[in-house]
This record gives sequence, C-alpha cells and structure tokens, in this order.
Amino acid sequence: MSRAAKGAAPTITEFLWRGANASGDRTQGEIRAVNAEEARSQLRKQGIHAVRLRRKPSPLFQRGGRITPMELAMVTRQIATMLLAGVPLVTTLQMIGRGHDREAMRNLLGEILLQVEAGVPLSQALRPHRQQFDELYCDLVEAGEHSGALDRVFDRIATYREKAEALKSKIKKAMFYPTAVILVALMVTVILLLFVVPQFEEIFASFNAELPLFTQWVIQLSRVLQQAWPYFACGVIGLVWGGIRAHRSSARVRDRLDALLLRLPLVGPILHKGAVARFARTLATTFAAGVPLIEGLNSAAGAAGNAVYRSAVQAVRDQVVSGLQMNMAMRTQKVFPDMLVQMVLIGEESGSLDEMLNKVANIYEMQVDDAVDGLSTLIEPLLMVVIGSLVGGLVVAMYLPIFQLGSVVG
Repeated sequence: MSRAAKGAAPTITEFLWRGANASGDRTQGEIRAVNAEEARSQLRKQGIHAVRLRRKPSPLFQRGGRITPMELAMVTRQIATMLLAGVPLVTTLQMIGRGHDREAMRNLLGEILLQVEAGVPLSQALRPHRQQFDELYCDLVEAGEHSGALDRVFDRIATYREKAEALKSKIKKAMFYPTAVILVALMVTVILLLFVVPQFEEIFASFNAELPLFTQWVIQLSRVLQQAWPYFACGVIGLVWGGIRAHRSSARVRDRLDALLLRLPLVGPILHKGAVARFARTLATTFAAGVPLIEGLNSAAGAAGNAVYRSAVQAVRDQVVSGLQMNMAMRTQKVFPDMLVQMVLIGEESGSLDEMLNKVANIYEMQVDDAVDGLSTLIEPLLMVVIGSLVGGLVVAMYLPIFQLGSVVG
C-alpha cells in the first residue's frame, strides 16, 4: 500500500451564518461546506443572503468534551456489528451518529458521513481526524476497502481496539495503585511534620531534659521543613514540570525512561509482557486484514508502546526487507521471548501467521492479567510496611519521650 497513492480527502467545515431569506426576514443557521465561498454559494441557491459567515468552533472543545479511546473502540464495534449484519455504510454512520449521547462523537461522525456521502472513501474521510483515527486504523480500513471485506476488517479493528484498551487499563492499574498509595503516605508525613510535630516540640520544651536521639532527628527535620517548605514545594513542582517537558520534547529521555521501566523488579515483567502482546496483536490484525508484512511491522513498531521494543521491531523489519525470514530476524533481538519466535516460525511454515500471533497475544494478555492480580496481592503488605514505617515512625518519635517521662523529668 503506497503512501503516495493516498490522496488527501477534502476537509468539510461547519459554518455559522446570519442573514435574510427571500422574504427579507432575518434568519440564521449552520451549513457544511469545503470553504466559505462554497457555503455562500449553497446559501444563495436556497435564496438566503448571508450577512455574516464564520467557522463553527471545533466540536472537541465544545460541550461534550474529548473523545476517549474506549469510546472509539465502542463505536468501532457498533460499526462492525452493523456492517456484518448487512447494513450499508452510510446508514450505519447515520444511525450511530444520531444515536450517540456525546456531542463530540456526533459531530465527528457527522463530518465523516458528509464526506462519505460526497463519494470520498471512508479511509480518506478518516485521515484528517488523526487525533482519533491513527495511521494504523486508516490503513486497515483502506485494506478492507481494497479487498471488499470492510465488515470483517472493522470486526478485527474493533477486537484489536478492545483488547488494546483492556491491556492498557491493566498496565495502568499496576503502575497507578502503588504510586498513589506512596504519594498519600508522603503527604500525610509532610502534614505531620509541619503541623503536629511543632505542637509536641512545645510540650517537650517544658521537660528541660535531653530528648531521645530519634525524637531529636524528627524535630530537626520538622524545623528544616517549616523553614524551607516553599523551596521544597517549588523544587518538587519544578522537577515534575521539567520531567514532563523533557519526556514530551526529548526522544532520548523517553527512550531511556522506557528502558529503565523494563528493568524495574515488579513492574518490568508486566511491561515486557504487555509490549509483546501489543506487538503480536497489532501484527496479527494488520496481516489478517491484507496489509503487507513490511507495513504491518511498521505499525507494530509504533504500537509496541516501548522504545526498546520499537527499536527491536524496526530492526526486524529492516532484516525482513533484506530477505531474512521474520523468525530468524527476531532471534537476533534479545527482547523477543522464545515462545513468540517459535510461534512465528510455525506460522510462517504453515501459512497461518496471523492465527499464531493472535494466540501469542492471548497468552501474554492473560499473563499480564495474572501478573497484575499477583502484583496487587504482593504489593499490599509491602505498602503497609512503607506507610507504617513513615507514619508509625513519627508517632513513635513523638511519644517516646512521654513513655520515658519518668526518667526525662527526673
């Protein structure tokens, strides 16, 4: 599928207009056209003289909010179901668009429908909306249009999107839970040091005796934090902001972070399995839809979700282009597990590569699910130890002089 062969679809814009009709009455409304000149021409044909014409603000910034990947997966499944039932594409888009409860989605499907009704292929009508429909999605739809199996391709896309979002949710769960608990524990510790420890310090000042060493350390930490908390807060905010900016702007930072995450003791194996599952699922979906293997590997590299695996898949692609079998090329990359390489070998020899890759994806998605559940079970007692050490340590430090009150006062 040549990228050069993909023409740009005309972008349909919504305009708001005010003017007067043939009777001279003031009126207003909305109209869709390629540009303002065409919009005025359409209004003249309707006997309307437009006094004011302006672009309608983007629906993604109006009431209705941002369209989420899960919502797109659900709409894709609806399209697949209706196409498989024999409903024409135009009717499918009309019914789903009118029946959706989100304004942003209704507007998005309305724009696509208008172009499809004008004779633009669906794949080209999707391409201007890259924020919602990525290159892989559009390529698969185009492959379905060329093969005459758009219904089956949409079914594969829907399955791919649903499983990809489920996998993403599981990995986020594995990362979010311990991070959130530790952050809450740190916030409670800071609050105790800023507001509770100073109250105890005033009480201890009346003892006129030397406090336990542990208590002295905690009081000194509280004093430092009270004096330097603005600098501390600015430092934390600056560190977080700088890290986010560096992650967004520097590919080198992102690549190093991805490599570091894969080495983490508990989360790393889950990320490894997730990357393998995404690679296998993406390549299986593209191959089954009729996308050439080389372009499928390009898509799989981008969908792997990790720089280490992206580089490995791109290296495999380069070797496949030079004539090497994919399973042999994968053996040269250490990140691919033996089971995946063996299944690819079987698929290449039997002519059922997409089926073998789907089986691998199912296996690794199940392993991710089990690993997340196991991590939650394992990490709960560890988090309790962390919280107990932070909060409990402060409590012990404050009450230790009171427990030793007799000797301290004496």
